[in-house]
Amino acid sequence: MTPPSLWHETAGAWTPRPPLPGDVSCDVAIVGAGFTGLWTAYYLALARPDLRIVVLEAKTAGFGASGRNGGWCSALFPASLDTLAAMSSRSAALAQHAAMRASVDEVVSVATAEGIGADIAKGGTIVLARSAAQLARARAEVESAAGWGLDGLILLSREEALARVRASGVLGATYTPDCAALHPAKLVRGLATAVERYGVALHELTRVTAIEPHRVSTAHGIVTADVVVRATEGYTAALPGFGRALAPVYSLIVATAPLSGSLWAEIGLERRETFSDHRHLIVYGQRTADDRLVFGGRGAPYPFRSRVDPRHERDERVFARLREAVVDLFPALTGVAFTHAWGGALGVPRDWCASVGLDPENGLAWAGGYVGDGVSTTNLAGRTLRDLILGIPSELTALPWVGHRSPAWEPEPLRWLGVNAGLRAMTLADTEERLTGRPSLIARAVSPLLG
Repeated sequence: MTPPSLWHETAGAWTPRPPLPGDVSCDVAIVGAGFTGLWTAYYLALARPDLRIVVLEAKTAGFGASGRNGGWCSALFPASLDTLAAMSSRSAALAQHAAMRASVDEVVSVATAEGIGADIAKGGTIVLARSAAQLARARAEVESAAGWGLDGLILLSREEALARVRASGVLGATYTPDCAALHPAKLVRGLATAVERYGVALHELTRVTAIEPHRVSTAHGIVTADVVVRATEGYTAALPGFGRALAPVYSLIVATAPLSGSLWAEIGLERRETFSDHRHLIVYGQRTADDRLVFGGRGAPYPFRSRVDPRHERDERVFARLREAVVDLFPALTGVAFTHAWGGALGVPRDWCASVGLDPENGLAWAGGYVGDGVSTTNLAGRTLRDLILGIPSELTALPWVGHRSPAWEPEPLRWLGVNAGLRAMTLADTEERLTGRPSLIARAVSPLLG
């Protein structure tokens, strides 16, 4: 079978673990062996080695977004500081931001402690401004951060930006040190091995058909538990009762063959900085440890009725646009071979705000809705769920995203029409700015609807 991504292909051999052998009971049942489920199992097992923890995975650990993403471990949180402050307070919003920054270092620290070779390089993130409108947004972001009393985001001049990444048309950039580039499949598989070492039962090839209070149903048996954790992100809509909880939106990625040293001298990224630019339709990239350039972005259509299907992971028109976009950024890539292309579904809540929580009355816990910012946010979720499940009040359980309930998405066909109209609007906004040279009126009109 063809590996679902470059990351899976280059993460080493992997033999699926046996499925659930039959009915079992435990203290904590976790549905999903991506980053959310595995971080939760990891921190629970360390805190309470006596807990009986069972993780259930439909495919293999990291099969979904955890093994397919762009490899950014960043301090980005999908909801803005203003949104978080409106939900709670200014100080709580700042605490969430501080927790996200700390989560980047926590991921790096655990990978080192557990001997997980995930090709990690904390070079930060540079977001380029390649038009006057983009430069205005860059300046506004830095001014907003300063208004919150934050100093982790700085504005780079054209010369300072080009010293880091030698892209075309650069007028300036923003830079933050709070991001590490990594190999996500190596990290998630190493984490799966670690949780087993600490006594967690991990059953792959076990599709969950229903989640209920204290009960998880599968084709292989029933798991009863004091607490059931839903950690299914982009696959959540397939579960009965959760069809409108998270919309699966596809992000697609292309990757080059390993590039020569002379090519990298023309491109930059010597510290393996992750990179993007200030366009409206999100793009993201990194230089891998084996010197490939990986570049991804949004733009794939949202599937009707939130269907997650392997056919949606490949859209040749989107792949072509991504290759064109990255060559436009780096003309030195003209004629270079692109060897891999893949995609995956990420989970988007209706208000674009990730959440984590536990209902003590029915024992149902959850975390998700990361909108593509999950590599570090999942780690924060795992530590928070540990405290919630163990009943330990902490700084983490007081963060504003804890217990947040996003509204349900609209029923179809309104959901399909709305999400795809939003994606199309962002594409049109970028076109508008190229033609007018001014900030997009389309983006201003649509942005309140897109979180």
